[in-house]
Amino acid sequence: MFSSEEYLRKKTGEYGVGRLSYLQSLVTEFEETTSDDAKKEILANLANFGYDPLNYGFFRQLNILDLFLDSLEDNDEKMVEFSIAGLCNCCLDEKNKEFIIKNDGVNLVKKHCLSGANEETLISALTCLMFLITPGSKKAILTEDFTKRIIDWSGNPNARIKNLATIFIEDYFNKEDKVKSEDQASVANH
Repeated sequence: MFSSEEYLRKKTGEYGVGRLSYLQSLVTEFEETTSDDAKKEILANLANFGYDPLNYGFFRQLNILDLFLDSLEDNDEKMVEFSIAGLCNCCLDEKNKEFIIKNDGVNLVKKHCLSGANEETLISALTCLMFLITPGSKKAILTEDFTKRIIDWSGNPNARIKNLATIFIEDYFNKEDKVKSEDQASVANH
């Protein structure tokens, strides 16, 4: 459910912790903790807050987008999964999209698509890349190797991956690439 500022004030009450303060406490805890499990839990919580457009300004103010981008370099698969989910949740916002693209987010997210990421990470990464496509970023996203992988994923047994790949092809491929994907799908079905 998306929140309104009035709803948040009413829910928080006069003496409650506001959203900005709560997000700040999560960021501080993430930076100070030495527990990998705590970091994962905090990152997952931050990713969940990315669904609400009211938080986008807070995310920029608190450098949470940087935190997500930095965590894409982590060796822990769950840290990467939660980071990509967080980026996916907030990249529809134009300012967030611009920030992610400007800070090499396209290549960082794409790397995890091409590396054989777990299914949840792949689903979030594909969705995120669709949201990040702009006239300026399209060429960086739709490279030859990535285009081939999307065509492969259009035959994936996981319906969510298959459907995302199919949507990607329909919405962003040129006619020549669409013909290749249809030919490959035809071969795979026989």
